[in-house]
Amino acid sequence: MKRRGLIVLTALCAALGAPNAAPAARALFVPCGANGLECATVNVPLDRSGAIPREELGHSGSPGAVPEARQLTLALVRLVREARLAVPVPLSPVAHGAENRLASMSEVVFVDGIRTAFGKAGPAGQFWRTRADDMAVKAVREVLRRNSSLPPERIGDVIFAATAQVGDQGLTLGRDVGLLAGLPETVPGFAVDRMCAGALTAVTAGAGEIAMGAADVVLCGGVEHMGHHPMGDDVDFNPRFVSERLIDQSAAVMGQTAENLHDRFPELTKERSDRYAVESQRKAAAAWQNGVMKETVVPMAVFSDDGWKVADRDEFLRPETTLEALAELKTPFRPGGRVTAGNSAGLTDGATAGLIASADAAQELGLDAKMRLVGFAYAGVEPHLMGIGPIPATEKLLAQTGVTLDEIGLFELNEPFAVQVLTWCDALGIDPEDPRLNPYGGAIACGHPLAATGVRLMAQLAYGFGERPEVRYGLTALCIGMGMGAALLWENPRHG
Repeated sequence: MKRRGLIVLTALCAALGAPNAAPAARALFVPCGANGLECATVNVPLDRSGAIPREELGHSGSPGAVPEARQLTLALVRLVREARLAVPVPLSPVAHGAENRLASMSEVVFVDGIRTAFGKAGPAGQFWRTRADDMAVKAVREVLRRNSSLPPERIGDVIFAATAQVGDQGLTLGRDVGLLAGLPETVPGFAVDRMCAGALTAVTAGAGEIAMGAADVVLCGGVEHMGHHPMGDDVDFNPRFVSERLIDQSAAVMGQTAENLHDRFPELTKERSDRYAVESQRKAAAAWQNGVMKETVVPMAVFSDDGWKVADRDEFLRPETTLEALAELKTPFRPGGRVTAGNSAGLTDGATAGLIASADAAQELGLDAKMRLVGFAYAGVEPHLMGIGPIPATEKLLAQTGVTLDEIGLFELNEPFAVQVLTWCDALGIDPEDPRLNPYGGAIACGHPLAATGVRLMAQLAYGFGERPEVRYGLTALCIGMGMGAALLWENPRHG
């Protein structure tokens, strides 16, 4: 379609005349052939000024006026008909050296990822008196400290995500955080928003810059202070969404979308969700006990009602959780429902930061490439069933890359609700107790600070790759509010 558009644009420019040129005839290249990838040359007589005479286009308007679009269209149709009788000339598929650029797209690697501890949202939470952007700065500085061979001026961009881009997580967050973290003024930055996939989208956006050669190294991350900015508080939903039945009203409340999944898939019972939640808490507690989180969580000094303290542990960890206790919890989104605080991720404050680079730059700068990006995919679904989003995203990604589920040795899937994970497992034929799935626990245990979560998934996957050199591929995936899903496929450089 781009080739056709360029050819038609050339014809239009020729019809209107070009300055500083008055040849006797102008050659127009017009698409022809069944696939439109061939063109034919048509010589059109020009007047002394170098423009196509008005009689070639038809008469309308005052003398010297620019021909109407309808006239140009009719003229081009006539030229196309004439061109189809001419001898086709092969059209180069990519012009102006672009084929060389595409052939040399840079390989993207994940170097490092870190996060703050995740705290309860609200006055009782450990980050209540801490600014969101300061949390992001802490994560960025830790990534830079851990990768000290990287000259800060080599960073090509800083991309940060937040769902509520207001207040202390407003401005152009990437630029804001970069300057506050002490990066040189020459390092640019920007903000993105794809709700729960914010940090994940920051990574794929940065990967695009690296692949195209616009940057060698990119800092990516996300922050969400849900205590300062509760979900939806700063949003003015367009009434057309409901009045024109564009979405179901429940799409705006994530807990209600989880109840909708239980309705759509009645085999996914509350008891199954509770069992999954217990296991998530168990695995997360073991990961903290075994030192896994020391590699991915940076302690941060915060001020509280009791003075200064260190926030170094997630506040939603409940290793003592039992099925019996979960069975007694209230269902806040619907009387007699199935979604509870125990089988859902808590409302959380937190920040993440990750470092990605081209493989060549990582080698040059002495950066340890922990993962190689193989591909990624996004997909849209019915907004009131947003939890199924990772299913088509995963299927799309596997089709793009040619990798099968059996070849993937680790899955880091977000856990906003246990039922959401179960829908993905059932659809793709993965046992919820498969040891490949979330081996270090998930958001049910640590929390889900919306736009920050994507890099947490990547950091845990990178740690898993380091522990398991026999694993070649790993997947990070999550659902996204308003009916979307995302999936990224990674390769383990230590494999084999």
